[in-house]
Amino acid sequence: MGVRKDLNKAKHRPDLADRVTVELFRENGAVREVRTSPLSAPPTTGSVADIPFVNATEAPQDVVLRRKVSGRWEPVTAAQFATEVSAVAKGLVAAGLAVGERVAVMSRTRYEWELFDFAIWAAGGQSVPIYPTSSAEQTHWILTDSDTRFAVVETAEHAAVVSTATERVAPEARPRVWRIEDDAVAELRALGTEVTDAELTARRAALSPESVATLCYTSGTTGRPKGCVLTHGNLLAEADNTVGLLHPVFQAISGQTAATLLFLPLAHVLGRTIQISCLRARIELGHCPSIKPDELRPELRSFRPTFVVGVPYLFEKIHDTGRATAEKMGRGASFDRADRVAQRFGAAVVDRFLGTGPGPGPTLRLAAGLYDLLVYRRVRKELGGRLRYAISGGSPLDRGLNLFFWACGIVIYEGYGLTETTAAATLVPPLRPRPGTVGPPVPGTAVRIADDGEVLIRGGVVFGTYWNNQRATEEALTDGWFATGDLGELSEEGYLTITGRKKDILVTTGGKNVSPSVLEDRLRSRPPVGQCMVVGDNRAFVAAVITLEREAVEHWLAVRKRPRDTPTEELREDPELLADVRRAVDFANEAVSRAESIRSFAIVDGEFTEENGLLTPSLKVKRHAVARAYEREIEDLYA
Repeated sequence: MGVRKDLNKAKHRPDLADRVTVELFRENGAVREVRTSPLSAPPTTGSVADIPFVNATEAPQDVVLRRKVSGRWEPVTAAQFATEVSAVAKGLVAAGLAVGERVAVMSRTRYEWELFDFAIWAAGGQSVPIYPTSSAEQTHWILTDSDTRFAVVETAEHAAVVSTATERVAPEARPRVWRIEDDAVAELRALGTEVTDAELTARRAALSPESVATLCYTSGTTGRPKGCVLTHGNLLAEADNTVGLLHPVFQAISGQTAATLLFLPLAHVLGRTIQISCLRARIELGHCPSIKPDELRPELRSFRPTFVVGVPYLFEKIHDTGRATAEKMGRGASFDRADRVAQRFGAAVVDRFLGTGPGPGPTLRLAAGLYDLLVYRRVRKELGGRLRYAISGGSPLDRGLNLFFWACGIVIYEGYGLTETTAAATLVPPLRPRPGTVGPPVPGTAVRIADDGEVLIRGGVVFGTYWNNQRATEEALTDGWFATGDLGELSEEGYLTITGRKKDILVTTGGKNVSPSVLEDRLRSRPPVGQCMVVGDNRAFVAAVITLEREAVEHWLAVRKRPRDTPTEELREDPELLADVRRAVDFANEAVSRAESIRSFAIVDGEFTEENGLLTPSLKVKRHAVARAYEREIEDLYA
């Protein structure tokens, strides 16, 4: 029987908090299903293609984007963007793009990616994103499987990958390619001068929420990538409900005009939905092509966003950089104390906010104030000075790290989703935080826990089919419920916690089921660990192979005044470094029982990267590939 419960009874701003109702369904005393009410009714007409033109009609002078020109962020108004979209869309029509045909886009995150995305839709086409780091083999599969006739690439190197990928394709079936760095925008603008506004309007009018918008290919951790068919209705459901949940709170509570810098890869569905959501809500958006901390930090300082959407890697590296900077100044112990105070302060503030505790006492407030002067304000400055909110997805964020940023004045809301759910399917709601969880379902969505613990999702954000793969579709979808392959639990308030990946579960010879992701996420969050993989399937105990993070090792050596080029084989035997790695392993083991804990580890040469085939483009470990690459080292762990 369903029990209605309002999830957002916040003490502050009930007009913003009490907007989503939740139904909880229990079985045998435990919450097994959660349904949330939508904040936006499902659209019955129109498409994502209409967004730029609606903005231009309703608020032509509103700044909706900022693009980097000669080192400066130049504003782009709603009217300007609609004009550019129209011109490029006309060029695509003149080039022969038919309604319903596909255009691939292979580029780093930049303004032109968004321009081409909306131009493809305005011309009645479907976009097919390809990661800019994809190999010729991966590109060949996506282009041929999707039957793509046109491609937009960023660089000459990307064009060469497409050329190699289509060598085996008949000449007449090879896609026509435009290069952004060769001014593809101007080329298409000139090509489309004879196409009328009426032609574009007719093409947009032919689209509906049921029309296919994009084919997003999965990262392929367990096999060949599958093309997820996402409709305009899927994209609008995600955009309208997440913006409706977050934007009013972010703006009203902070008193800021919302603005964000997007640095996630746009071939990933999360990056795509963020830019759609921002344009839909007229939130100022800029693009940055890199998530590498040293390249991203200057852009954050110059753009000065009020919120960002990132992955745990970003927040881990910001935290690690703060520690490294303190150590260079001889204040490493001070940073560690600031970290501990931040976690205690953040936990106390959350408890008070939720009505489960009195909040920070005078001594803790005094300590937090001191470390705000010494540490926390430096973190805010590195992120541009205006950042107050962040959204983290992709993998679990360590609770302690979340609380550290809370003390720094930055609230991180975790979410969870997949390509098949058009990005976020759950999201921690503003004014009702639960660090360590990924929140209840986004408005208009339902989550259920199957008998075997698998997370099932249903709602407007869920895709309808895999491209050219009916068998996989039937395996993934049952009565509208999408089987995610992830394991999870629902709290008494309907918040989801992801506990592991169904296919990744290790079973030791002692019969203990172990979820490696919990251990791996915590292990990666502690320097000098880079990437890692937990092993133990059909083994007597759990172990791990660990790589060292290059920048962390360089810092470690510099602090100790040792040669920067010290070889890894020497570091593997260094007692001091081994002790640091052991502390990281101990931290990971705190989250599990002794039977699930890492008993042994090996520091291995090299790195897990996308380039060497050990990571997917979304930075997920390819477990089978890593097991093959380090087979000898794994066997030695059990010798």
